[in-house]
Amino acid sequence: MAHERIRRNPKVMGGQPVIAGTRIPVATILDDMATGSSEDDVLSDYPHLTLEDIKAAIAYSDVN
Repeated sequence: MAHERIRRNPKVMGGQPVIAGTRIPVATILDDMATGSSEDDVLSDYPHLTLEDIKAAIAYSDVN
């Protein structure tokens, strides 16, 4: 399933899936949340992300 907010490009972060328009890997968001960070914590740590970006990262992980 394609996610419009998630991009993979071998020239960006070694091809890791990232939030479109950023260099923030999906794995970073998921790791932060897995270690107890809330959505608000992640948004505070990465102010250019949106709640929709976080939801897209979670949805992407559920499919991949």
